[in-house]
Amino acid sequence: MASLRYSRVDGRRQSNYCSTVAVVMVLAFGLFAVWIFMSSSIVPADVQDPLYQDNHDSNNTDVKHQVMVNSPGQQFEDSSGDLPENIEKTVEKQLEGMPKGEKKGSEGNSVEKIGSESSAEETVTNSQSGNNPIDRIGDEKMDIGNNGDDNEVKNEELEQTTGENSVIKEEDESNSPTPNIEKVKRNSDQKSEQAISGTMEHEKKIQDADDFLPKADQSEILKETTTQNGAWSTQAVESQNEKKSQENSVSADGVAYPWKICNTTAGPDYIPCLDNWQVVRRLPDMSHFQHRERHCPGEGPTCLVPHPKGYRKPVPWPKSRDKIWFYNVPHTKLADVKGHQNWVKVTGEYLTFPGGGTQFIHGASGYINLIEQGLPAIAWGKRSRVILDVGCGVASFGGYLYDKDVLAMSFAPKDEHEAQVQFALERGIPAILSVMGSHRLPFPGGVFDIVHCARCRVPWHVEGGRLLLELNRVLRPGGYFIWSATPVYRKNAEDSGIWKEMSKLTKAMCWDLLVIVKDKTNSVATAIYRKPTSNECYQERPKEDPPFCKESDDQNAAWNVPLESCLHKIPVDASERGSHWPEQWPKRLEKPPYWLKSKTGVYGKAAPEDFTADYEHWKNVVSQSYLKGIGISWSTVRNVMDMRAVYGGFAAALVDLKLWVMNVVPVDSPDTLPIIYERGLFGLYHDWCESFNTYPRSYDLLHADHLFSVLRKRCKLMVVMAEVDRILRPEGKLIVRDDVGTIAEIESMAKSLQWEMKLIYSQDKEGLLCVQKSMWRPEAVETIPSAII
Repeated sequence: MASLRYSRVDGRRQSNYCSTVAVVMVLAFGLFAVWIFMSSSIVPADVQDPLYQDNHDSNNTDVKHQVMVNSPGQQFEDSSGDLPENIEKTVEKQLEGMPKGEKKGSEGNSVEKIGSESSAEETVTNSQSGNNPIDRIGDEKMDIGNNGDDNEVKNEELEQTTGENSVIKEEDESNSPTPNIEKVKRNSDQKSEQAISGTMEHEKKIQDADDFLPKADQSEILKETTTQNGAWSTQAVESQNEKKSQENSVSADGVAYPWKICNTTAGPDYIPCLDNWQVVRRLPDMSHFQHRERHCPGEGPTCLVPHPKGYRKPVPWPKSRDKIWFYNVPHTKLADVKGHQNWVKVTGEYLTFPGGGTQFIHGASGYINLIEQGLPAIAWGKRSRVILDVGCGVASFGGYLYDKDVLAMSFAPKDEHEAQVQFALERGIPAILSVMGSHRLPFPGGVFDIVHCARCRVPWHVEGGRLLLELNRVLRPGGYFIWSATPVYRKNAEDSGIWKEMSKLTKAMCWDLLVIVKDKTNSVATAIYRKPTSNECYQERPKEDPPFCKESDDQNAAWNVPLESCLHKIPVDASERGSHWPEQWPKRLEKPPYWLKSKTGVYGKAAPEDFTADYEHWKNVVSQSYLKGIGISWSTVRNVMDMRAVYGGFAAALVDLKLWVMNVVPVDSPDTLPIIYERGLFGLYHDWCESFNTYPRSYDLLHADHLFSVLRKRCKLMVVMAEVDRILRPEGKLIVRDDVGTIAEIESMAKSLQWEMKLIYSQDKEGLLCVQKSMWRPEAVETIPSAII
């Protein structure tokens, strides 16, 4: 019985085994047939996808990105430009023919990221993944939608839609009918029909994307060579050497950012390096306006400056030149004190600007025209392109010069003239906070075509002309000093005495008094001087007073460098900067400066070639990408800053738009700021580990090209992002180009600030991020002791 029982058991096992073998063989043949069919449908013999080829031929492969577009959302006001056009088309094709249940999305969701533990079905890998030069931002896989059951995407489908480029657009939810993509399912016939078109579209996408973010082997202008430490000095080195001579972070992998609101006496107007009262109270001397100069805290704050109550989106240019929202800059003192001079008036819910000033009560336009009539050689917008306006008030002079193709760098201190520079910036007029004090202005030597002072309250004649000699430093040889002040036309004892001292000083400096222009309308007069173009007059002076600066004195050194009461000699070598006047505007914008011929450029080529390549690169990026494909309505953009300008190519590429660009050359970057001025643009030096000399909410757009990856070596990126948040207006944009690791960290911080992701793009370990600041402010508060009076 036992053997019979065992016989029955063995028989059943044998029968089951045969059945199992049969089933396995049928499944094997079926899978083999499907594999053959799918292989031929994904990569047709006559259309070879270069990405597919690379993915199978190379041992240097990694996870590929899937191109995804977040919806529902309206299309950007600007077209997609050189963001590959087939990105949107590919997604639309994927949605066609899908059951409604598979198309549905969770409204209001942004692009979400799934951790690296995603299943094999969610990624396409090779046996040696991890070495692919195409990195994912933050090493995270991106998906859209929040339906857990629908997050499976087949390998074949990913191979049709992935590639070297990864793009994520996050858009508004109002206008587009396209739902979020939660999963993509098709039958094999749909795959076969779409594979060829998808592959061809993908090839075009790769070609189009080269201009958007060039591949590593094509992006020679994106990365500086070691020449930055050779032929090109940095402002930090220049300034440190000059001072010696005179003396004899947080990761992006889920770490929370503890943002808090700054509690300071200045409130919504807090400027960390100008509101450091702990230092100001201890200053031993304030006779040279040291209390108006920069005194930065040891480490920059990471708190966020509050918005004024009632803050609204700024009035757009050009209407903003005439009026701004009162509650954006809710200060009335200047209107009370200067209203009768037509500086600013309170008019209902607006602050209005009649265009006047102390020296041009009846309007800046007539004053500007009268100056050119008195001295036609000034030639606004041709010979004279970049000027410095000292003690600018609300900057109406610079605001109306804009109509004549003139850029005015206006500055004034943060003083009893409450919020004057803030008014200027809110109006859309270039301005910074600075003072003629104990240190040099943050500009190179010999760069301004004109320096203007209209009742600017600076005692030029005292202490041997120390402050006027600083103007001489920054004024271009052959440039003009326009001085409109009471000593020019009043005959009382005080004014007559000042005029006598000024006449003596300017003669000793070899400035020629060309003309005194009388303005009968405003009952004032303006004196116009010209700086010499040679050293002949200097050598003929009976007394060397003011003295020449030491041969070791670098007139370009300007970052935290104390003032010197001396004259810099005029360059005489024909190949030296300053020996010739620049080309007239606009020719000077595009033509490499004559004095670059013997230099090696920042990117390693001959400097003129570098200059031209940089300009062509940024023209291409701006026209094909920034103006079309990153979701920015440029008609709303007025105040722009390039946080790391090199040759000023980004600003030059935007010159036809109704905006202005503040070009910032970081102190640890090659000192290319003189080139920027030479081409008719402007800017200043700055250390981004410290706060910028501007009011909060000053700029519509900030642009940072490979800046943050350098800064993270010196200071915490959270400090820098807090400063970015401070100076950027609500709804303002930040564009960052950098390595993908840095992009991931900036993206993480931007999301923690509740900013909107407009675009994330990566290729060859390089990334592009565009985000939009929101009105969000945290509830927690952090008191800054140094900023409490």
